Amino acid sequence: MSKSAAVGSGGIAGIDSTALKAALRRAERSQNLHALALVAPLLLFLALNFVLPIGSMLLRSIQDPELTTTLPETAVLLRGLEGGVIPNDYITSVFVTELRQTRDSGALSAVANRLNYDINGFRTLLFRTARQLGEATTPGTLDELVRIDPRWGQRETWAALQHASGPYTSFYLLAAIDRRLTADGSIVTTPAQQAVFIDVFKRTFGISAVVTVLCLVLAYPVAYLLATVSPRIGNLLMILVLLPFWTSVLVRTTAWMVLLQREGIVNGILRSAEVISDPIQLVHNRIGVYIAMTYVLLPFMVLPLYGVMKGISPLPVRAALSLGASPFTTFRRIYLPQTLPGVTAGCLLVFILAIGFYITPALVGGAGDQLISYFIAFYTNQTLNWGMAAALGLVLLAVTLLLYGVYTKLTATSSLRWR
Repeated sequence: MSKSAAVGSGGIAGIDSTALKAALRRAERSQNLHALALVAPLLLFLALNFVLPIGSMLLRSIQDPELTTTLPETAVLLRGLEGGVIPNDYITSVFVTELRQTRDSGALSAVANRLNYDINGFRTLLFRTARQLGEATTPGTLDELVRIDPRWGQRETWAALQHASGPYTSFYLLAAIDRRLTADGSIVTTPAQQAVFIDVFKRTFGISAVVTVLCLVLAYPVAYLLATVSPRIGNLLMILVLLPFWTSVLVRTTAWMVLLQREGIVNGILRSAEVISDPIQLVHNRIGVYIAMTYVLLPFMVLPLYGVMKGISPLPVRAALSLGASPFTTFRRIYLPQTLPGVTAGCLLVFILAIGFYITPALVGGAGDQLISYFIAFYTNQTLNWGMAAALGLVLLAVTLLLYGVYTKLTATSSLRWR
């Protein structure tokens, strides 16, 4: 073959290789577009029905639009005011003018409600001041406000207005962790008689952790039995596991109230067996919450464990036993590490569901057994304080994600140690 022919042959090979790579990239790009087109409706559904509503709700935890919308010039002037300083007569005059203009509108009620969250009694102060200002067109002064109510001469009053001057605020997030801003802008702990949310979060995560452990202890042998018995018996047992899903949570929780009451079936059985002499309190307390929540969430632990155990081969276990390993050692070294993915998935699922429980603790628990979801519902439905409800939800989400990260790392470390 001549030199020119060899060069020509190499050039053709180079051209063919380049064209082939380009065609391959086009094919991959086409496949990616087709895949995106297939999942686009699902992504759009998730965005419209989950991401946007939840995102807009959580955004309310940092939004503070009431004062900015109703008293816009006052809000701008207060934002530029140094923390802890009583405003001059010019800012006071603007505030009085806008207060006179809006006192007959419903928007002033929203401002009063927002300020009342910061200082109890601010709603009464604002409306009384608006009424007593009269119809005068002369500029208002700080002395005039102080004559109406001496609280207008206090730094805390104007600091509350400044904190609400928006458009964004840390007020709700700080309140959700029992913190607040002082007149000079420092963050301090809420007084003990008013601090409730830290204890509620501790209670929420504590009850959820106990319920998760109880579900794991009860579900592990059940899942093992389902995975190892014959298919006919296994299918029958699986129907029994799934049977509670055919009834609403409200009905199941109400049934537990009947079972656990002082003259209920559980106390009757215990007294008949002479385990107890007098009825014990099993409802409207922490014990009732544990029992009812464990019952409701138990299937969510059984199903992930069963899915993993069903795929585990019995041969390694038999081999370990035939080589002289004890049943406990075989379980610890061979079987348990293979079920850790199911344990992780089940615990995470049950824990996340437990921290959001509302109906069950509200019905079978006492006043000191309510979870954070009760307070979120309270602020959403009764006081209409959407900012506080969103802040509690955001803190719950942040703590849950943090615990999930820690739990994932601990699980990964444990998996390596079991090997």
